[in-house]
Amino acid sequence: MKVTDATQQKLEFRGADVLIQSLKQQGVDLIFGYPGGAVLPIYDAIHKNPIRHVLARHEQGAIHAAEGYARVSGKTGVVIATSGPGATNLVTGIADAMLDSLPLVVITGQVATSVIGTDAFQEADIVGITQPITKHNYQVKDIQDLPRIIKEAFYIASTGRPGPVVVDIPKDISAEVFLTNAVEDEKVYLPGYQPTRTPNYLQIQKALQVLTKSKKPLILAGAGILIAKATDELKEFVERYQIPVTNTLLGLGSIEGNHKLFLGMAGMHGTYTANTAICECDVLINIGARFDDRLTGNLAHFAPNALVIHIDIDPAEIGKNVPTAIPIVADAKEALQALLNQTFEGPDTGQWLETLSDNTEKYPLYYKADKQRGILPQQAIELIHRLTNGDAIVTTDVGQHQMWAAQYYSFNHPHNWVTSGGLGTMGFGFPAAIGAQLAKPNSKVISIVGDAGFQMTLQELSLLQELRLPVKIIILNNRCLGMVRQWQETFYEERYSQSLLHVQPDFVKLAQAYDIQGYKVETMEEAERVFAEAINSNEPVLIDCRVTQMENVYPMVAPGRGLNEMIGVNGE
Repeated sequence: MKVTDATQQKLEFRGADVLIQSLKQQGVDLIFGYPGGAVLPIYDAIHKNPIRHVLARHEQGAIHAAEGYARVSGKTGVVIATSGPGATNLVTGIADAMLDSLPLVVITGQVATSVIGTDAFQEADIVGITQPITKHNYQVKDIQDLPRIIKEAFYIASTGRPGPVVVDIPKDISAEVFLTNAVEDEKVYLPGYQPTRTPNYLQIQKALQVLTKSKKPLILAGAGILIAKATDELKEFVERYQIPVTNTLLGLGSIEGNHKLFLGMAGMHGTYTANTAICECDVLINIGARFDDRLTGNLAHFAPNALVIHIDIDPAEIGKNVPTAIPIVADAKEALQALLNQTFEGPDTGQWLETLSDNTEKYPLYYKADKQRGILPQQAIELIHRLTNGDAIVTTDVGQHQMWAAQYYSFNHPHNWVTSGGLGTMGFGFPAAIGAQLAKPNSKVISIVGDAGFQMTLQELSLLQELRLPVKIIILNNRCLGMVRQWQETFYEERYSQSLLHVQPDFVKLAQAYDIQGYKVETMEEAERVFAEAINSNEPVLIDCRVTQMENVYPMVAPGRGLNEMIGVNGE
């Protein structure tokens, strides 16, 4: 027996219908989510008024997939989860998106307004829980506010410095009848939120005056370049004035990896040339990076000789960690355009570039291959790069495999590097690859993951089975928690406490259980053949690539040390 009269239900336009119509007005054509009691009205509205929905097998998988989608597409990712555990399972992804400036609108169900605060079944104060890790959040208390809130949420998430916005919708609000059968498209009016996009003209002039006198300028390009779609402007600027460039971890891809002015990544596992350039430069131009500790090392030794110019759309980041002589609050693209529009005598960088070139020649990224040691992770990454011509979208978790991918996969294009930076989230890489593949269905997507992190979200193999997404999962399997083990070797006298994985699943059989082709490779000869076959396949593939367990990521800057105190340079 039907609970409601079908004719009456068809005539009624409910809060859930308002939500779906509002999402469509924002151009949303893909949602990641997982249903539950408090969002059943929303899922019923999705059924009646279809919008593509990807059913993850865990809420964390859903939000990481939305992050990958947002990073690659430039659009705002949308996630739906139910109240209580459904919402709290999203917390890691929300925090991850906040630190890495990814635009998300996260819609959570909530218990009915009449029982909020009573510890009702599956009740959690998700607004309170997420307040420190969101750009903004809402709890809808009046159905008439829902269209405005959704429009504001997308505006806040995608403008200025992007970030996640949570919209918490009580079940009775989503089931309540709306007064009309249409959602009006109103303008966003947020007088307290007005991001500064255009740079101050006088600050641009000051920056150019300083650059003219510089002998050793350096550009630090962060993810802000990619978010602002300013890669062309960056390239034009560095080539016009012959200024060398280094990247943060998340800034990789903002300039071609083989560009003659690119010094490699800087920071804890950055190149010798990039880190010494920061220590020796006289002007450091930070564009769209936040001077986090993994980049700077010991702040007392960071860029000691440099006058710092910091361009960032988030004024809170300027001067937060590193004293800044010339702050420029602006969108990276508009700031670079303003710099390019001015005529000035560029710096004489000839001797500086020669010094940096010598450093790169003397101290390149280094590893020592040995057939008896088996496959080295660095070799596997270089093989992936060669087989994809550096054109693939690469996703990773956090740890050793992440650093090797950053070092040895040279990115030819922007928005092809999808990794967890600020939060360092294990389990991120594989579901992020699913989101990336959905964003760019015609691109090759390679998910390079560790054997430990992959096991945190491997249930999303169901999505590859269901959707037949041609994601290639390459597990760099060293049978340990790689970065934990490296730190225990280096700083804890080789006391490998709970970091060696003595028991593992058969990853090939696991893949086969999901109707996915699986391979295990243990030699470079096998890797050459299997990687080539997998990468050229139009089907999902999982490769268990057994790599040397005790290999370390070098160079490395130890905690508390300056960038000039790297260990493991050229194997030393």
